Amino acid sequence: MTWLALDTATDRATVAVGRDRETALEAHLDGARRHASAALPMLQRLLDERGMTLADLRGIVIADGPGSFTGLRVGAAIAKALAHSRGVPVFSAPSLMARALAASAGKAEPVVVTSNALRGDVYAAVYRFRPAAVETLVAPRVVAAGELDTIVPRNAIVSGDRPADARDLIGLAG
Repeated sequence: MTWLALDTATDRATVAVGRDRETALEAHLDGARRHASAALPMLQRLLDERGMTLADLRGIVIADGPGSFTGLRVGAAIAKALAHSRGVPVFSAPSLMARALAASAGKAEPVVVTSNALRGDVYAAVYRFRPAAVETLVAPRVVAAGELDTIVPRNAIVSGDRPADARDLIGLAG
């Protein structure tokens, strides 16, 4: 199944196309307020690089936050329009979960992942990845940066503020 993945939750807009995380092509653009004008041209560039068209897509996965309302709305609008016009399903996942999957590197330890929430706060979540399931130990929430240690389990992998990468969403979808 060929996926389109979109993560527009943060200042980095990222788009990926592929069957799995390892072989997917990804494009990104850093900078707020540029997602709406950049996402579709990035998608077209990736499709062209693969020699594909929108008709080849079989599913869409989008990041549903936490993050910028405007950025999330851009991603959701694109996904909804493409799903409606192409008749493909749309799935969503927290962008923090996708980033945690990449940081876990196949290990069973809990993964703490954060993202800037502005004003000295962070969005934070804790996940554990099993062979066929994801366990949410701490759902995404806003945490004061100085209080992050209150939600970090022992032996946790701390991902830090790793940039969004839509290929991670494809990893979850697969």
